[in-house]
Amino acid sequence: MMTSGFSQEKSRSEIKKERKLEKQSQIAEMVNAREFVFIGRTAQPQGYRSVNLASNPNFVKFHPDMIEGDMPYFGKAYSGVGYGGDGGLKFDGVPEDYTVEKRKKNFLIEAVVKGENNVYNINLSVGFEGSATLSINSNNRSPISYNGDISAPEKPKE
Repeated sequence: MMTSGFSQEKSRSEIKKERKLEKQSQIAEMVNAREFVFIGRTAQPQGYRSVNLASNPNFVKFHPDMIEGDMPYFGKAYSGVGYGGDGGLKFDGVPEDYTVEKRKKNFLIEAVVKGENNVYNINLSVGFEGSATLSINSNNRSPISYNGDISAPEKPKE
């Protein structure tokens, strides 16, 4: 008598597909909960070369009731920007007009945050696997874009 059996192990492609789906659901959960952090890898200032941000600490933290950001800035500044500042885009405030739209290939998040002397229009396009493009327009500076990733915020250490 002969019996044939099949192993229950999953193939590499099945495991890869499961991980991809798990990552996509984690990203969707973070975006819908408005609780994630964008970290930029490169900056694309308007009219200038791309800048690697590996040595420049940067972040935009999205919370359900607040957005805080500290991104380096490369580009033209207009009136109202003084000399001697750090030159970065720093903001911390309750977002106005916060919208999330799910598209075919990504989520599009738009928000407006008022800083001390500026209004920041934030557009974040998040791919279903976590890669993201952030564009920031402000009153006093030319627009700038950043390529990077989103991730879950770090939990406070107890």
